[in-house]
Amino acid sequence: MIQVLHISAECYPAAKTGGLGDVVGSLPKYMTQAGVLTAAIIPKYSLKWINHQDWVTVYAGSVWINWKQWHFRIQQQAGNTLGYPLFVVDIPGLHDRPGIYNDPSGAPYRDEIERYIAFQQAVLEWLLSFPWQERPRVLHCHDHHTALIPWMVKHCPAYQQLAPIPTIFTIHNGQYQGAFGWSSGHLLPPYEAGARGLLDWQGIVNPMAAAIKTAWAVSTVSRSYLFELHENSMGLESLFRQEWQKQHGIINGIDAEIWDPVTDPMIQSRLEADNIAKFKTRNKRALCEWFGFPYDAPLISFIGRMVGEKGVDLLPDAYRRFIHSGARASFLVLGTGEAWTEKQFRSMSHQFPGRFNAVIDYNEGLSHQIYAGSDFLIMPSRVEPCGLNQMYAMRYGTIPIVRSVGGLKDTVPDIGEPGNSGRGIRFDHFSLEDVFHAIYRAVSMWHNDPGIVTHLRERIMAVDFSWEQTIGQYFGVYRSIGAKIEPVKNAPAAEPAFSEISPGPVESAPETAAVPAAVPEATPEKPVSRKTEAKATPKKSAPAEKPPVEKAIKKKEKQKTAPVKPATKTAATKTKTEQKVPPEKPLQKSVPAKTKQAGPPKKPDKPKPAPPENKKKK
Repeated sequence: MIQVLHISAECYPAAKTGGLGDVVGSLPKYMTQAGVLTAAIIPKYSLKWINHQDWVTVYAGSVWINWKQWHFRIQQQAGNTLGYPLFVVDIPGLHDRPGIYNDPSGAPYRDEIERYIAFQQAVLEWLLSFPWQERPRVLHCHDHHTALIPWMVKHCPAYQQLAPIPTIFTIHNGQYQGAFGWSSGHLLPPYEAGARGLLDWQGIVNPMAAAIKTAWAVSTVSRSYLFELHENSMGLESLFRQEWQKQHGIINGIDAEIWDPVTDPMIQSRLEADNIAKFKTRNKRALCEWFGFPYDAPLISFIGRMVGEKGVDLLPDAYRRFIHSGARASFLVLGTGEAWTEKQFRSMSHQFPGRFNAVIDYNEGLSHQIYAGSDFLIMPSRVEPCGLNQMYAMRYGTIPIVRSVGGLKDTVPDIGEPGNSGRGIRFDHFSLEDVFHAIYRAVSMWHNDPGIVTHLRERIMAVDFSWEQTIGQYFGVYRSIGAKIEPVKNAPAAEPAFSEISPGPVESAPETAAVPAAVPEATPEKPVSRKTEAKATPKKSAPAEKPPVEKAIKKKEKQKTAPVKPATKTAATKTKTEQKVPPEKPLQKSVPAKTKQAGPPKKPDKPKPAPPENKKKK
């Protein structure tokens, strides 16, 4: 049984534009490894990774939006190769497009409101098909794309059967609230008359405000960012202060298996025998050769989206001022974003060869190499709810230069602070002078105190930013709101209960649609050899027997001659006779070839365990 269901617009590697995808792609994996079977569900976009997977339809239905019926299918990734069950909501005509939020030209989709209202309703329709005892124990909603779910389950009669399930709403970026005018209010499902006020905030429909009011718990991705939202949250300050009792600040983690300098296949030289100096030297030389930088000068890099909230508009003037000052340093930029900023960086590449270079692109593989080969990583953010780049950088021995805001403040103490706990260089004010001074401190330390740089690298690479440190805090929040989350140690994860295929677009569903793929066991993996690294998890144990499919096939044959009825039984009601059917061969997945936007490191396929034989319920 799925205990926690993460509902989101993004999930790495299926769909990602920023930190939201990284977090939702990691939380289910590490929660499942901790013994709590966790799944994720996102819309089915027409993206390369999604299109290269095999999908099994486990439910089909429809929702009504403004007198228009939208048919949908819930599909599960065959084989569960991500380490947890990943589901997608396939709504032809709404989400099957080559972009998550924008079309290939960069223009946002005009039907964004309708797209995500339909997505949220489809998820709830699917959950209603579960027998009560098999429904998730927590619905974990991420950002405004899923913010109406806590309100819907409480105040929409169609979904009030799900109201007893605890809901938690996590804010990854409070600047994007999903607000829309009441002129689009007809797109919402029917709701109780008294619930209109929960949707309204300052005369418009604000999904984030509705979630803060109606969710059982609210979390942000760092403690400092939670306090900042009380002071500046685009008009929601008073609401945050009013609902403070149910709010939690939990810092994100990073996937220590993907971001591992010992095993990372995307970098030129891996860490061997804890020889950090050799590791940094070889990777820096590779970058300097590629981009024409001198090796005997510090290399300061920026990786990320070139947008206002990242503070990247300060960097062109700061870099020019520093280069003209005569100080020796090199600067490298990787990312895409606003046209004005991109143009500035392209121009500087020609103006300062050997001192500055820019790659205007999203390139996952190159980002790994930059983290491994740079001396410093700069993050002059205006707003940074958590920030993952500074953690990636420290994992690879690159010293962060950050502004004291949000998660950057929580994860990067300044080297000048007492207690000998500094991890990088911080500055407080969002100004050209502060950025310039921070860069000057970093360059001076590199030239004049190389011993401090070496010691600092050793310290930051020993910090544990893995998800194992974070999921325990989420489990604590779940239990504080009454969720019965129980880790299952040394036992195979139960098969999630799915309804039979419901009336709707059944013709397009495969014959085995009612039989979901196997769910992996929740056992830890083998830790890496380096003592100071964040602990990863052991390899999974041998797979259990595959459940029989005879009953599902018989039901499918009956569906051809008789009307489809709502399902009331699950896979758990199969008899002992049916359990003697030989197990099926587990599904295998082929990994697509790397593209320009490289994905996570390729790992060998692991055996995909199947759920145990189902016992007859009493």
